[in-house]
Amino acid sequence: MEKKLPSLLGGVMIIAGGTVGAGMLANPISTSGVWFVGSILILLYTWFCMMSSGLMLLEANLHYPTGASFDTIVKDLLGKGWNALNGLSLAFVLYILTYAYITSGGGITEGFLNQLLSSSESAVEIGRASGSLLFTVVLATFVWFSTKAVDRFSTVLLAGMVISFVLSIGGLVSSVNPTILFDTAAPAETQYLPYAIAALPVCLVSFGFHQNVPSLVKYYNRNAAKVVKSAVIGTLIALFIYILWQLAIQGNLSRAAFGPVIAKGGDIAALLDALSASVQTDYVGLVLKFFAYMAIASSFLGVTLGLFDYIADLFNFDDSALGRTKTTLVTFLPPLFLSLEYPYGFVIAIGFAGLAATIWAAIVPALLAKACRSKFPQREYTVFGGNFMIYFVIFFGVLNIVAQLAAQFGCLPEFKG
Repeated sequence: MEKKLPSLLGGVMIIAGGTVGAGMLANPISTSGVWFVGSILILLYTWFCMMSSGLMLLEANLHYPTGASFDTIVKDLLGKGWNALNGLSLAFVLYILTYAYITSGGGITEGFLNQLLSSSESAVEIGRASGSLLFTVVLATFVWFSTKAVDRFSTVLLAGMVISFVLSIGGLVSSVNPTILFDTAAPAETQYLPYAIAALPVCLVSFGFHQNVPSLVKYYNRNAAKVVKSAVIGTLIALFIYILWQLAIQGNLSRAAFGPVIAKGGDIAALLDALSASVQTDYVGLVLKFFAYMAIASSFLGVTLGLFDYIADLFNFDDSALGRTKTTLVTFLPPLFLSLEYPYGFVIAIGFAGLAATIWAAIVPALLAKACRSKFPQREYTVFGGNFMIYFVIFFGVLNIVAQLAAQFGCLPEFKG
């Protein structure tokens, strides 16, 4: 009797929940130079390329045993050199993002617990370290338990994200000013296009779900159709949320008014302060705090589930309780210790995360698809578009690398409001 596969909703929630995260608040800042219409075009372009590259990874993954992840697939198809480069870039990005989510989630956990445990007579300060430790242990338990546990909790978190997101932007969307949204009052000589390339890398990181593809192949017992639908629908949900957020922010806060927000590194408090000049945002801060917490938690689960499976594949840890415990320790202890030691150091490292993500989330999946088509003439699943799509995605990856390096060396124009 054929085993019943998990529902499509579970895979969609893993992809959508893992994709929509901290990058969401960075998108309006990074695209403020090209503004609303330009940002939508960049988001659409990035979504299409990243979704396609994820499906290329799936195409290659299906030729290998269930549970095989990047290490096995890249080593066999592209050789040890590409495998080493891909492994370093993948591990760097996933560990850095895990570190970022522990740091951010720990800070919010600390704030919530301090407020909950304090009274008018005595104030309680549990400390950032305790908040980070509690945040990590609770969520890591879901990853240790199973992909299904992550699926269920991601569904709850995404539902909470949707509710708090709608509540937080309801007033903003209803007060969108077309003059601000389309920047029609700007001088005729206003420049937009020069800032387009600089916005690409941030948007690329915002659509990273590739670490979850091997997990979903295992979850759906190698049913390609289920994984494809999960990837397409999950990333479309993320795209819709990003566009709605762009509408809410860039329809109320003028392009020129982004100057103070950019100067403060895109801080959410600065963003709300700027928005308060045009709309009533007294309640938005609290609701956005809940939204941010659930977005960070769901992204943490999505990222660490992929890192967990990569570590298990790399070190050949089995799926027993002891094997999963070993994988959990290797997955979570390094970023946790880094977060405890350097709770505010993420800003320095994140500038290079996009460059590393481009290698394993765009270029390598395209090369894998090309290599596996030569090695395996008989295929269970083939990505649409033939070789043209492979080169299309590679060009996208190269463009992002050029953008990253040009930005690092100050060769790109920087929008300052």
